[in-house]
Amino acid sequence: MALDEPKETDTEYDIDGYKYIVDKEFMEKVQPIKVDFVDIGFRLSCAVDFSAGSSCSGCGSAGTCG
Repeated sequence: MALDEPKETDTEYDIDGYKYIVDKEFMEKVQPIKVDFVDIGFRLSCAVDFSAGSSCSGCGSAGTCG
């Protein structure tokens, strides 16, 4: 997750007053995506296990992917 401006290749979601911008192609690969707010930040969950052989910390962790 990062702050960004929308591009033509993105879809925008407005959920409970928060604006989420997700690349359309990425969304097709990882949907569904779930964002949970926790005491010290957020946790992302998605359909892809990024931890298997990847340098990404994983969408199931409180880190970032990408």
